[in-house]
Amino acid sequence: MGRYIVRRLLQFIPTLLGSLFLLHYLMALGIQVNGDPARAIFGDRTPSAAQLAVMQKVFGTNDPCFDRTGDPCIGVFFERIGRMATGDFGSDSRARPVTELIAETAPLTLRLALIAILIEILAGITAGVLAGLRDGSFWDYLVKISTVMVISIPVFVLGGLTQLVIGVKLGVWLKDIGSPTFITDITTVAFRPEKPWLSMIVPGFVLASLGLATTARLTRTSLMENLRADYVRTAKAKGMPPNRVVGVHTLRNSLIPVITNLGFTFGGLLAGAVVTEGIFNIRGVGGLVFRSVASGEAAIVVAVVTILVLVYLLFNLIVDVLYAVLDPRIRYD
Repeated sequence: MGRYIVRRLLQFIPTLLGSLFLLHYLMALGIQVNGDPARAIFGDRTPSAAQLAVMQKVFGTNDPCFDRTGDPCIGVFFERIGRMATGDFGSDSRARPVTELIAETAPLTLRLALIAILIEILAGITAGVLAGLRDGSFWDYLVKISTVMVISIPVFVLGGLTQLVIGVKLGVWLKDIGSPTFITDITTVAFRPEKPWLSMIVPGFVLASLGLATTARLTRTSLMENLRADYVRTAKAKGMPPNRVVGVHTLRNSLIPVITNLGFTFGGLLAGAVVTEGIFNIRGVGGLVFRSVASGEAAIVVAVVTILVLVYLLFNLIVDVLYAVLDPRIRYD
């Protein structure tokens, strides 16, 4: 297992470099085609050569390669990699270090992602188990219909409806009847910094909606398939209690595809929280990336994407290790 983990960690290097080069090339091409963001920041004013040179240095567009369409700017790429290797991820247009900006916004996004993944695990697996054990029952049809509905509704529509129904209508009604404070804090319309956990539960449900539906359907399908396996029939024939057959043997094997899905989902939750953070006014990493793309601040985008790629790779490794924990037949040399 130890050598396998070391090999996987070494594989992180070419994957990370390839991802960063692709992002670098796309951003360089965008600057070459759409224009220098350092020039756009002045608007209708015409900057002096010295002013433009200063802003180009801040934005990292002072290399002549950005004037040649299609040039991959290899020198700029390796220069950026060298700085990142020393912990220097650059600064924004206001000369604030990118690491400081990420340190301010990452805790909010991480908290939102943790709430969402817990909701996916608890609600998704529970719904999938109920449906898988009762094929053709009311619970089975309820899970199938509700998950299809959730998957078919875009996040921005679901977020707006949730904010209107739970945050406005239900929230006002709960206040009118004198509900406890923690209940009204949960149904708040937007994120409140003084209530960092309670006010994120509803946004967490919105962010987790797609992953929750996928987790429920995967759990249901995998559980139903394993319930028909030979080892389950053998365990039942030996007189093993049904709770042990399902809870220890069947569910454990059924969770392998679910764990795979959850591993990818967590990275997606960190990267895909832009819409949810915008709806509920959460000043997290998603909003930081959105504002950086709009203003052309490549240093912030590259730094955040680097962290997200590392998160994806790390969770892929954790998922592979969990395979061996869930299924003793899986061994890594």
